[in-house]
Amino acid sequence: MMNPACRLAGIPRGESCRLETGPPVAVFRTEDGEVYAIDDTCTHQDASLPDGWLEGREVEYPLHASKFDLRTGAVDAPPARLPVRTHQVLLEDGTVYVALSDAPPNLPPCVAARLAGGVA
Repeated sequence: MMNPACRLAGIPRGESCRLETGPPVAVFRTEDGEVYAIDDTCTHQDASLPDGWLEGREVEYPLHASKFDLRTGAVDAPPARLPVRTHQVLLEDGTVYVALSDAPPNLPPCVAARLAGGVA
């Protein structure tokens, strides 16, 4: 199911916005105008990926320089080893729609425990 996320004009090129889903999702707009949605949290440690750097179709994790491909979620540089979950995006009439993936997220254990109501 496609959910309205934000207005495309609300995401400047090279920037992102965060969706307060569980777990949070980040919507990135590249310098070329492409739009991708991935889980907000790095798979290596609890850090928000939009706090990192967007370079082409990659986002660099802000704490340890792991890089994730926005198209596939694949890790392009360690120390992260697990891919970040991606979500389907649709642009229509200036609105960004996101269909959340049914796949389980690859969250660091502390984040998974916090979301499950356990101690982080």
